[in-house]
Amino acid sequence: MSLERVDVIIVGAGPAGVAAGLTLAQAGLEVVILERGGYPGSKNVMGGILYRQPTEELVPGFWREAPLERAIIEQRYVVLTEDSAIGLSYRTQAFAQEPYNAFSVMRAEWDRWFAQQAEAAGAFIATGMTVEDLVWRDGAIAGVKAGEAGDELYADVVVLADGANSLLAQKAGLHREWHPSEQALVAKELIRLSEEVINERFNVPPGLGVAMEVFGQSTAGLLGYGFIYTNRETLSVGTGALLSDLIESGLNVSDMLDQFKRHPAIAPLLEGGELVEYSAHLIPEGGWHAMPTLFTDGAVVVGDAAGFVNPISREGSNFAMISGKLAAEAIIEAKQSGDFSAASLSRYQELLEESFILQDLYTIRDVTPFVHQRPYLLHDVPAALAAALRDYLTVDGTPKAVKYGKIARRLQAAFPLGRTLRDLLAGARMLR
Repeated sequence: MSLERVDVIIVGAGPAGVAAGLTLAQAGLEVVILERGGYPGSKNVMGGILYRQPTEELVPGFWREAPLERAIIEQRYVVLTEDSAIGLSYRTQAFAQEPYNAFSVMRAEWDRWFAQQAEAAGAFIATGMTVEDLVWRDGAIAGVKAGEAGDELYADVVVLADGANSLLAQKAGLHREWHPSEQALVAKELIRLSEEVINERFNVPPGLGVAMEVFGQSTAGLLGYGFIYTNRETLSVGTGALLSDLIESGLNVSDMLDQFKRHPAIAPLLEGGELVEYSAHLIPEGGWHAMPTLFTDGAVVVGDAAGFVNPISREGSNFAMISGKLAAEAIIEAKQSGDFSAASLSRYQELLEESFILQDLYTIRDVTPFVHQRPYLLHDVPAALAAALRDYLTVDGTPKAVKYGKIARRLQAAFPLGRTLRDLLAGARMLR
């Protein structure tokens, strides 16, 4: 393989770029993946949940050999007020056996292993390579400028998989700079506890785990959520909110994470743990309305660079991998015809429209503004529900008729009839 010219150059060795490289290499194309980090995964940050089904489309039976932490058998949703927690939990043994549903992972280990699968298929991965610019010929993207010397590498197609702040996609004219309201800033810590302590505190057998999403006071009432994911001998703990809300409120995401960890419902889960890693990361959350143009003459955009994240259902890595796979399939068709124009590469958009990715992004297109315009959903409503539950569970000699009346008045104040009906109608219209 000549590194001066190949069939495809991929910028970024995250899940999207590696998935594209793996698919292309399996089809016999010459592929180079350029990664600015010292190794794939060295600069990647993710909460830590990997879904089995979309991953298996790329590497069948991967769970038998990949570096996974725990199979997730329980999902907990929790809403915090200042001193209370209201929760909903689902646990099933169906997720505790092959083929499983989801896993907690460590990105540095997983990304490196996933990249090795692409290399085994024939892709070449060059690390420590920063791509500074694109190479143009006759109005089409024809390669990249990489490394300190700005060496030019050429290809029929360039796959832009360079993450949430894709400067290359902007240079290609495919999308504008994202607004702070279209990005979330997440802080994450890795906290070490023994496997036995984690098993006991989360009530799970060895090798099985829990995922928690925590709303309300976990983000000081801002739109976003905190999370705790059980790894084998660590916990992934984090919280994040829209960058625009953090700027407006003056809150620091690191301080917000510390406050989350001190909450009386959270602190006992973390007690005695040792901090072993801290990271922060921007996540594109503009979704459907902020989605860039996904193809042009000689290039396509995948993964976070395309804004492919579903924050409602905690999906990012699977969007990234499947978008990389679909981009590769479009490029393979273009290679067969010898046509790498935007018209030819628009096949990528068609494949995305047929997949769950664009369909899901369209479904949730207005969820974030819907909740953002109704801050009482994260403030007044949780506080009223917590107070109502406290009244109901307190035995203090108050006659039940009096107590139930007090609870009803609390709930009526939190759910005024006119506003609640308007919200229900708006919610129904939003999800059509």
